[in-house]
Amino acid sequence: MDKAQKLELLAASAKYDVSCSSSGRRHQNPKAGGSAAVAGCCHSWSEDGRCISLLKILFSNACIYDCAFCVNRRSNDIPRATFTVDEVAELTLEFYRRNYIEGLFLSSGIWRSPDDTMECLARVAETLRFRHRFRGYIHLKAIPGADPVLIRRAGLAADRLSVNIELPTEKSLLLLAPDKNRQAILGPMKQIGKRIREHGAERKKSRRVPAFAPAGQSTQLVVGASPENDLQILNLSQSLYDRFRLKRVYYSAYVPVNEDRRLPGRCLPPVGREHRLYQADWLLRFYGFRAEEILSAAQPDLDEELDPKTAWALRNPAFFPVEVNGAGYETLLRVPGIGVLSAKRILAARRHGSLDLEDLARIGVVLKRARYFITCRGRFGAESGFDQAPERLRLELLAGSKRGPERGQLRLF
Repeated sequence: MDKAQKLELLAASAKYDVSCSSSGRRHQNPKAGGSAAVAGCCHSWSEDGRCISLLKILFSNACIYDCAFCVNRRSNDIPRATFTVDEVAELTLEFYRRNYIEGLFLSSGIWRSPDDTMECLARVAETLRFRHRFRGYIHLKAIPGADPVLIRRAGLAADRLSVNIELPTEKSLLLLAPDKNRQAILGPMKQIGKRIREHGAERKKSRRVPAFAPAGQSTQLVVGASPENDLQILNLSQSLYDRFRLKRVYYSAYVPVNEDRRLPGRCLPPVGREHRLYQADWLLRFYGFRAEEILSAAQPDLDEELDPKTAWALRNPAFFPVEVNGAGYETLLRVPGIGVLSAKRILAARRHGSLDLEDLARIGVVLKRARYFITCRGRFGAESGFDQAPERLRLELLAGSKRGPERGQLRLF
């Protein structure tokens, strides 16, 4: 195959790895500065909220493993291709100079051995960074079972590393990905987390110390390919954040691409469940919640109809109502309809006077949810005499979600 044919094949093979947050939309304005619809281009988001375009490809879709859920598994009869190190570097630079992309997301099948694959990925990053002085973003997959020396080389050249844990439990991993094992996955995560801390501490003493994966590490979980409930998934995510300081866990709704008796039957991807897990994950990372607060053994799965914070609020009526003119930041974050930004705005606005419902609407609070859980100057946010029983409140919130955005939101946006 020539380079263009390899690009088309290996970009398509990379689409099931969601830890790059791809979209692939086409710019309507030809002067917008590049197109993300070119093969392999996708969108991701930086920590400061900027949308950036990345070249998202596999180094190789040949794989010695036979994971049940993977389209590139060994037993599938599909066209195979493998880039060379220089081909990936040339493609990245060509796309970058044309303003198609701002960086590279590079993963791979295990095409000969973990060490061979990891060495190729590390060499791509080193070629770009040190030979061509490439200053764009580089995200590499760290291959489970690879030599720690190779992972260290990759971390010194890349901005972010990620190890896909794939399945929530060791039992499911043994069933659906028998060539992998939990320790081979967690080992590189531990190494990367340790290196990030060590280099960060050394760089505080001297800026001459090279940065190691300065954008941190992430991972991906496949949702729906195995029988684990949402509580098991969130407990795993909580543990990964606590132990390895991951920047993010990505959740990928299982897409049936193989006929395999170990997998669920042909069905639509559980995208609704994926969405709720992302919402719950947001609560873990930014709102101070713990997994055991969001779910329990008695209720191990997320509510299909209500977002996780609203569902938590209905289970904890004793926490409410919250007086917005006196509550602290952590308490405000527990109120449905109040986010991180609006909570900070409330604290800032309170320095100049007390707030009422109209002030909250202008600040950006979603009053169609928040009004049932707050008081302003001692006055309850909902209508006088409203029944606060959880069952009645649930029906009202569901009805409100079907009515669409309120006037305060329309004015804000």
